[in-house]
Amino acid sequence: MGIRIYKPTSAGRRNSSVNDYAELTATRPEKTLCKRIKKHGGRNHHGVTTSRFRGGGARRIYRIIDFKRNKDTSTATVKTVEYDPNRTCFIALVQYEDGEKRYILAPLGIQVDDVIESGQLVEPKIGNTMPLGSIPAGMEIHNIEMNAGQGGKMVRGAGNAAKIAAKDGNWVTVVLPSGEMRMVRRECRATIGRVSNPDHQNVRIGKAGRKRHMGRRPHVRGKAMNPVAHPMGGGEGRANGGRHPCSPTGVLAKGGKTRNPRKTSNCRIIRRRKNKRQGQLLL
Repeated sequence: MGIRIYKPTSAGRRNSSVNDYAELTATRPEKTLCKRIKKHGGRNHHGVTTSRFRGGGARRIYRIIDFKRNKDTSTATVKTVEYDPNRTCFIALVQYEDGEKRYILAPLGIQVDDVIESGQLVEPKIGNTMPLGSIPAGMEIHNIEMNAGQGGKMVRGAGNAAKIAAKDGNWVTVVLPSGEMRMVRRECRATIGRVSNPDHQNVRIGKAGRKRHMGRRPHVRGKAMNPVAHPMGGGEGRANGGRHPCSPTGVLAKGGKTRNPRKTSNCRIIRRRKNKRQGQLLL
């Protein structure tokens, strides 16, 4: 695990770095757990752009990931640790005693031939999946369910981990990587350990071409557009936009709240996430 820095043989190489992928043990995915995905260029089924500056990029094959980890009847052995172009962390191919193979999010430190299992009474070690009510307080966890049986939704990015802060009745208080404290039902499952590939945040892209390979097109400023395309467009010369910064649909930028105040899960948030500009946010 580490970052490889090349010699500055060109302008693009000078400021770029890559992951050395020392943990990976296989180069080709399991065919039975792969499927093609169609690109949409940030457009919905009406052809309307809902996510700007998307398009192109290298072709990807989707790996089917087991986020539920609900096979409690047998143990599984780690066969390979692989790269996944669809996410920032690595994935691990595991094989159960009955021969079934599944992909899981690879925890940090997992190795080939390690044995993992799922269930309520399993040992709380790295790679095992348990209900939150059975995990000791203070342990690092990831791939946390928001509703029991739904599959992991929170803490799935490279190098991330949450911690269990307290337990009260049917609820468990979890501290997320963003600083948010949230109450989750004790029967919801989570995986022990930290997500793999923590050096992902230290990789420098270095040149625009690598972003195009990722499917990211150039991000155009609103004030550089015409008035028909953006509320901040137009003006004589280098105008400053003429109003408070906003999105193409007029939603104000600069840290305004966007969460629905009537959302039912608001009562489960004990402390809001941290903010770079405003520090710890209040409810």
